[in-house]
Amino acid sequence: MTTTRPERVPSPATGSARPATLDRPADHHAADHRAADRHSADRHSADHHSADHHGADGPILFGRYAFPPNERGYCGPDRADELLERVAAGASGPELGEVARGFGGAWPYLEFIGECLGLPPLNATVVRTYWLGGPQLARCGGRRLVDSLETRFKPRLSRLEFERLASAAIAGATPHHNFHVFGVYPWVGLLHGGMGDAPLQVLDRCRIRWGHVAEVHGDTAIVSCRALTWDGRRLALGPPMAETARLRRDGHALARDVEPGDWVSLHWDWVCDRLGPSELTHLRRTTAIELAAVGGVAYPAPARVLA
Repeated sequence: MTTTRPERVPSPATGSARPATLDRPADHHAADHRAADRHSADRHSADHHSADHHGADGPILFGRYAFPPNERGYCGPDRADELLERVAAGASGPELGEVARGFGGAWPYLEFIGECLGLPPLNATVVRTYWLGGPQLARCGGRRLVDSLETRFKPRLSRLEFERLASAAIAGATPHHNFHVFGVYPWVGLLHGGMGDAPLQVLDRCRIRWGHVAEVHGDTAIVSCRALTWDGRRLALGPPMAETARLRRDGHALARDVEPGDWVSLHWDWVCDRLGPSELTHLRRTTAIELAAVGGVAYPAPARVLA
């Protein structure tokens, strides 16, 4: 019998990322990032490292992003070793689908997005949309999202708490993983105040973020990422800073053939996948949408745990 762990409160992140400043990034940081974007887009369009083409099926793609928190025991069934081995080997199939259904936080979003798009929950487009974003999310917001959130979370919250949670969906949030992190986690009791800086670290590591690989050293990579900041009212992204991310464990990797110059996606302290130009654009734009929606309401969810 499979044992499924409920989502639980993560402990503070212990990665090596240096804390980002609370100030907005200076113009030269944005210029550096734009230059790196152009370099990466040229490289990706010219060689075999374009991640937009690599065509992983839905269960494999799901496993790449679900494994990092599962390894830590935060969510999903107690099958982390199997999950990593199957993803690394590209061994999709019913068994991997069974593991995916054990993720009580992510699976209902896959079902909801699939319903909106007329696709099965583990269709690759559905899975990619949940983790990385994209234009399909525009078909899944508004009243439909509010109704879905009401079914899942209203019984666990007071009337006022649910109204505040739903206000972000009304303001333009979508059923992307980063909305769940920014706009749902603080309300449903997975994060609580009184933890010092830990809640901000948890929000940052729980989200799907992008980074530019500077160096690769064996089973780890040095990646430049923009950490979340909090100004007392809104979450934002700080300037790029270097952090160490994992590529392999016991010879098993989530992302293949990562090299310096690649753009990658990260979840907790793992590199999950290489990103092609459109995937990178979708993740950036969707993250901006979720930050704006969550931060633009009268009482933003992060204030519950950060204020």
